[in-house]
Amino acid sequence: MKIDKNLFQTLKERGLLYQCTDEKALQELLESGKPISLYEGTDPTADSLHIGHCVPYCILRRFQKAGHKVYLLMGGATACIGDPSGNKQIRKIMTKEQIQQNVESIKDSLSIFLDFEGENKAEIVNNYDWFKDINYIDFMREIGSKFNVNEMLSSEIYDNRLQEGGLTLFELGYMPMQAYDFVHLNKEKGCTLEWGGADQWANIAAGVKLARKLSFDDGVERNMIGATNPLLLTPEGKKMGKTEKGAIWIDKDKISAYDFYQGIYQTPDACVEMMFALFTDLPMQEVRDLIAQDIVKAKKFLSFEMTKFIRGEEDAIKARDMSENLFSQGGDDAPQVEYSKEIVKNGVNICQFLNEIGIAPSKSEARRLIQGGAITIGGNKISDFNITIDFNNFENDSVLVKKGKKTFIKVILK
Repeated sequence: MKIDKNLFQTLKERGLLYQCTDEKALQELLESGKPISLYEGTDPTADSLHIGHCVPYCILRRFQKAGHKVYLLMGGATACIGDPSGNKQIRKIMTKEQIQQNVESIKDSLSIFLDFEGENKAEIVNNYDWFKDINYIDFMREIGSKFNVNEMLSSEIYDNRLQEGGLTLFELGYMPMQAYDFVHLNKEKGCTLEWGGADQWANIAAGVKLARKLSFDDGVERNMIGATNPLLLTPEGKKMGKTEKGAIWIDKDKISAYDFYQGIYQTPDACVEMMFALFTDLPMQEVRDLIAQDIVKAKKFLSFEMTKFIRGEEDAIKARDMSENLFSQGGDDAPQVEYSKEIVKNGVNICQFLNEIGIAPSKSEARRLIQGGAITIGGNKISDFNITIDFNNFENDSVLVKKGKKTFIKVILK
């Protein structure tokens, strides 16, 4: 596979390379015309990904398209501890079964960004596979002895836990484990580069430093580089999509196409340029010109392109049309959806109906919306999620369905 020698320049132009343990060495590697192996680590602490999680995957996608070998490390072992970075409280300790279930759920979403088939397929590895057989005493002698606690505590990843006075020995073990991942993957898979978000800089740099110390001890040369991308942050400095309430989920079962599109459209203006840099291939000068000329138009374009990329063109067109036509008065301006007369003839549960017309991404979400008083059909607020929709709900073979204050769909029987 031909290697794209311009990848380093592309990363720099798009503002995607933030920190690097040896930027000159990275440039030489990427411009050499030879493929490299790299990885990014994710702790599977949830069963789905949101937009904030996907920033490194957008960059790994560029590496794979440029001809390099990509590994995705699932932290089946490190997730048992939980990354203390930015946390005021110890993370909830998950069972091994929960972690494995999350790994399986996340795999489907990853295929949006990376190709897991073909000549240069991405591969998933799980650090539980090597940590489960490591003896604790041996690990502490060989790896733990290379870490200075004073240096670890000076790292910002422990700041919040220290301020709260609750940092545990359990959490201190996270950095040595993540550092060892890099050493292991360098030996077993030939990974010379670890990539991650800027909040992982201390952990990534620890892996490079550990490799140097081990090389000094055993004389084995380990050429390893760590690099990060800037975080996708709101103007208030919070990670985008980090809270349950505001998450823009990748999983179609967790969010409707309309809500996904709207979530992107409501991106703070200050984040739009980076979203373009990550999720599209539009030249950055064109992006900056578009933003400068008309930020609203830019956000509409971004919303459509990202919805198409993540969910497919059909969902993108539906969500765009719905967004363009939604007005507070609804009526003739509302987007139209066709629904089967045959299904209505036999009666259909309200939750199934709301899911099938696209108002709710799942029946459970439809139930939640009804319980919250967010659904109105034909001008009547729905409070019972067990009711049946039949011909009595339709006037002249149509009915207006409303979610919240601004979302309307006109359902037409066919």
